[in-house]
Amino acid sequence: MRTEELTAKALGRGIDRYELAIAVAKRSVELDNGKPSKLNVDIRTKKSADIALLELAEGLITIKGFVPIEK
Repeated sequence: MRTEELTAKALGRGIDRYELAIAVAKRSVELDNGKPSKLNVDIRTKKSADIALLELAEGLITIKGFVPIEK
């Protein structure tokens, strides 16, 4: 899936775009520091930011303290 599609999917879950950027950055750092991915992918072959965005878009991780946007 393309980055634009993943971003749209994550934003469709009620995440603000600024919160999404912060969440991707924090999750990327976690992945870079050795935390395992919730996806079945090799973290050495993909960028940590791409993995983090995919995890958020698929709903595999939640953002503690963020309130979903009501539509």
